[in-house]
Amino acid sequence: MVVGPDNHEQGTTMTDRTASVVWSGTLFEGSGTVNLDSSGLVSDAPVSWPARAEEPGGKTSPEELIAAAHASCYSMALSKALADNGTPADKLETSATVTFVPGTGITKSAITVRVTAPGLDDDGLAATTQGAKDGCPVSGALADSVEITLDAAFA
Repeated sequence: MVVGPDNHEQGTTMTDRTASVVWSGTLFEGSGTVNLDSSGLVSDAPVSWPARAEEPGGKTSPEELIAAAHASCYSMALSKALADNGTPADKLETSATVTFVPGTGITKSAITVRVTAPGLDDDGLAATTQGAKDGCPVSGALADSVEITLDAAFA
């Protein structure tokens, strides 16, 4: 059973989201474009090996897309945890930094969150932010192979 944003139980539905890439050339000299097909919000975003392993240069990378997914997933999990705690957030400012080491892969996702939630104390902050890290589905997908760190504080 899934609990929705209005705290009402929802049926166990499955959702699929699709992104696609068109790539031309070799890994090191080639390049591609990324499309967020399900939402249509991003189309033809350039992606390349140098953007992944060196400087972005106006292009994205798989790690940047994972960082966006992790930051947004974590914010949703924390928002729910804070509301369930009786201390709903006025504002959450979350970032995730994903580390990629060529030849090794993704090694770390570092979450930083600044919380504005009236009535939340230090113990509640520690418990809800850690619980959200553990409960976030993207954290779960990464947990077996990636170090996940959390820097949580009041805004």
